[in-house]
Amino acid sequence: MIIETLNAPVVVTGRPRYEGANIRTWVGFKHFMYLVEEGVLAWFRARGDGPSRLFHEHGLGLEIVDSSVSLPAVLDVDDEVAVEVTPKGQGRFGVRLTVERAGELRTICKARVAVALVQEATAEPARPLDGELAALMRPSVALAADSDIPLRRGPEANAFLWSWPARYFHCHYSDRVQHSAYVRALEEVVDRFLAERGLGVGPLLVERGWIPVVSRARVRLLADVHMGEMVHTTFVVEDVLKAMSYEGRMDCFVERDGRFVHVAMATILHGYAVSRGERAGSLAELDETTVAALLGGGRP
Repeated sequence: MIIETLNAPVVVTGRPRYEGANIRTWVGFKHFMYLVEEGVLAWFRARGDGPSRLFHEHGLGLEIVDSSVSLPAVLDVDDEVAVEVTPKGQGRFGVRLTVERAGELRTICKARVAVALVQEATAEPARPLDGELAALMRPSVALAADSDIPLRRGPEANAFLWSWPARYFHCHYSDRVQHSAYVRALEEVVDRFLAERGLGVGPLLVERGWIPVVSRARVRLLADVHMGEMVHTTFVVEDVLKAMSYEGRMDCFVERDGRFVHVAMATILHGYAVSRGERAGSLAELDETTVAALLGGGRP
């Protein structure tokens, strides 16, 4: 299938990776975002402008710079997922994931994605990109980010901090940290934060039968990070909603010339489902000690 214009939608099918079946056979939010990414790549490939061609012929890296997901239903490891990608103009896409259950289509994810074609320093000299996609070209991730994002000057004093080196497997094209690396960082910094607050996933699963669930998440790139740099990652809980879920924020920084540069940010709405007993399948109510631990006022 070859599509001719920037306005044509594409539908592809796929399955979540087995890696994501961490709690029973349900698949975590990270793998919803992976399926969304695969759908957007399929749209470009259907045009004949896949990542390999863009890099080798035009010296461009196809990069997701903003991805947000809303997750109204669970994803099972054996689900076959239809991924519908609809272009919205200026490198933006709407994505919907559906599965068939009991003879009916069920929406399991709605997503919004923004893409840029970044000029890659590691690419050989290449011919210019012509046509409609040329408008998506940017010299860096920073110039593809939304200008209305409030940039932070460095890690907050009261935030949980975790630092990790940008290794080659975090990067695209031998150089720049890719969007999915920050998706993985979001998953890990939340896990580390919860363990530090006495709310580790394993103990809560054993002691209370609570299973972590994510209702929505968003990951945005703000600036280039290069292989070998140290990424200082913070996480704070900003609000607890009706004692049922909590909103958290991740920020990533690198230090250059004695100052911090804000390079990525993410938000996540997190809660727990009850996995056993009469209330199995319902949302767990966060008690006062759990809320206090999340907000920094103590440990349960």
